[in-house]
Amino acid sequence: MLDAKQEAREPAVGQAVTLSIVMPCLNEARTLPICIAKARAYLARQDFRGEIIVADNGSVDGSRAIAESLGAKVIAVPQRGYGNALRAGIAAAQGELVIMGDADDSYDFAGLDPFVQKLAAGHDLVVGNRFAGGIKPGAMPPLHRYFGNPLLTLIGRIFYHSPLGDFCCGLRGFRRAAMLQLGLSSPGMEFAIEMIVKATIHGLRIAEVPTTLSPDGRGRPPHLRSWRDGWRHLRFYLLLSPEWLFLLPGLTLAAISGAISVALFFTDIRLGSVTFARHTLIMTSALTVVGLQSVLFWILAKSIAIEKRLLLPDALFKRIRPLLALERCALAGGALITAGLAVAFYALLYWYNRSFGRIDDDALIKVVCAASFLIAVGFQLVFSSFLISLIGGEQDS
Repeated sequence: MLDAKQEAREPAVGQAVTLSIVMPCLNEARTLPICIAKARAYLARQDFRGEIIVADNGSVDGSRAIAESLGAKVIAVPQRGYGNALRAGIAAAQGELVIMGDADDSYDFAGLDPFVQKLAAGHDLVVGNRFAGGIKPGAMPPLHRYFGNPLLTLIGRIFYHSPLGDFCCGLRGFRRAAMLQLGLSSPGMEFAIEMIVKATIHGLRIAEVPTTLSPDGRGRPPHLRSWRDGWRHLRFYLLLSPEWLFLLPGLTLAAISGAISVALFFTDIRLGSVTFARHTLIMTSALTVVGLQSVLFWILAKSIAIEKRLLLPDALFKRIRPLLALERCALAGGALITAGLAVAFYALLYWYNRSFGRIDDDALIKVVCAASFLIAVGFQLVFSSFLISLIGGEQDS
């Protein structure tokens, strides 16, 4: 049973509702008539108004003429890319509800009832799940079926806590107004991932339905390029997840390297016949600086993403961000720099007392290493605080 809020958002499926079926198209002359015929048959069985939109991405095989002859609305999209085509098609749609799907006859446009029913129940985005609905023999390459798609879905579930089981399914339905508010911008295949990620981040109601994937009927290689598009998907995940890209690796590196550095500052570490000493300290100190810088990058990246309305401020960011106010960080960074210079001056005096001659004492190397660490972290803190304040200065007021 729906609650009051859900009932308020539930449309009455009837003459007041319009449905737009959007198909991105690039040289799909063989299968486009089949897809349009199935979509038209589905609309004919319903009691609500609908339209079929073909977002043509520069076809040279007569796809545009075929679509027009079959009564579809054709949108010319000169900018190549799956995302570009879909964004143009969605922008041109007149329907309150939109169904998007490939024009290669791999999805059945005659069986859209599960999507429309979920949308009618109040969901904002409904995604097909090919692994639940069935993948027919030859419909998906083994690399995609057993590695690529499961991996990208797993990463999406871990990074964004989305319950979906198939992040890459190309058949999905959504409320047009909700999607337009997300500011989707990806030009290529990663558009499908962006839609789910941003919908999850912004708290839209998401559901999935079993969907059958059939072998496409295009008779030529697909537009998808496994490794190139796989990397574009992964890159998008990382760009919109500063926690996984910067914060967690940075904290891990800083904690491990920092602990080892502290231990090496006071004593050598022996593991069997191997001794870790001053040279290892230099390396671990540098890695600690890198880890701390990565944490500061997290604040910077998160601030930029929030300023651009790509992400929303979460509880952790809201707690930590005020701690990096410009004046507070400038004072802390200045204190670290001063302490580092004082330690460096002590090392210089130590060297001076030995007439600037050769020193084999490990203690001095450790002192210089500590001075370098303090100065480096101090300057990082000062400079980063200015950048953070420049990006989101209103938070310091």
